[in-house]
Amino acid sequence: MDKVVMHVDMDAFFAAVEMADNKSLRGKPVIIGGNSERGVVATCSYEARAYGVRSAMPTYMAKAKCPSGIFLPVRYERYREISNKIFNIFYEITSYVEPLSIDEAYLDITHVDRSPLDIASFIKNRVKEETGLTISVGISYNKFLAKLASDWNKPNGLKIIKPEEIPKILFPLTIGKVYGLGNKSVKRLNNIGIFTIEELYKLPQDLLTEFFGKFGVAIYERIRGIDNREVQISRERKSIGRETTLASDTDDKNKLKLYIEAFAKSISNTMESKSIRGKNITIKIKTVSFINHTKSKTLSHYIFSQEDIYKEACSILEELELEEKIRLIGVSVSSFKEDRVEQLSFF
Repeated sequence: MDKVVMHVDMDAFFAAVEMADNKSLRGKPVIIGGNSERGVVATCSYEARAYGVRSAMPTYMAKAKCPSGIFLPVRYERYREISNKIFNIFYEITSYVEPLSIDEAYLDITHVDRSPLDIASFIKNRVKEETGLTISVGISYNKFLAKLASDWNKPNGLKIIKPEEIPKILFPLTIGKVYGLGNKSVKRLNNIGIFTIEELYKLPQDLLTEFFGKFGVAIYERIRGIDNREVQISRERKSIGRETTLASDTDDKNKLKLYIEAFAKSISNTMESKSIRGKNITIKIKTVSFINHTKSKTLSHYIFSQEDIYKEACSILEELELEEKIRLIGVSVSSFKEDRVEQLSFF
């Protein structure tokens, strides 16, 4: 049996939840990420996108592009609540669900005894009925093409890419549509006159390997419809972290430690709820020049408490030489193990 993979993507998810909760926001340029001039856009409605607003754009720039925009803070717990409802619908169809983020997943529906279109309609209708939101669905025989299909006619899209359509259906698309090609890679290819997938298709595999190393083989295969990645039903969480843009730039480590203290408490609560410990601590900073720096420390033992996370993160901070003021700081914990014994002894 040929594989059937579905990629589902919730449309402008954070903004859509806000509009579902507050109907007066519908049809308006809603921008999620807070109203602070130093903030960053998390996501925005399609009405805001029409003004050129995009995710990860500084708030001051979003305000300049969209003066009529409605700026709202992130309500992550609410978004997680709605996300859980939607993922429960996915699990009614199949247990082969690979979450990619809070608003995106792959489903392997190869062995589901219903047609792909019937499954897509069922999911879209249930999501609409239970949450008031729309979702875009892409269906194909591998992950790369399914993800490409879900983005084909957003929002509320539905697209199937069949084997006989490859590679010609891909040729008009820009190379930025190829999963794995980031902005830097796209610019490198643009510099040698490659802008569309059709132009990329004509390049020999050896040249792509020279450009991108082993990853060049994956690029060469994907635009020919080859992607052997399986839908992973268990995805190990790699890290738990928190970060924030500071209210004002600073190089005062004592002030930065106040943020670390709050992060340590939040991270510790999350780790305790999941019964896990970690032994790798990372500090992330962004300077006023928008340059990111990270520094990590691997411990000889596992930790989860607020006090330990705070202590180790502060020790890393003390080792950093702050040559210019900081506008963002973050802390994350990784290298986890489960902590079942301690959890049982608690009860």
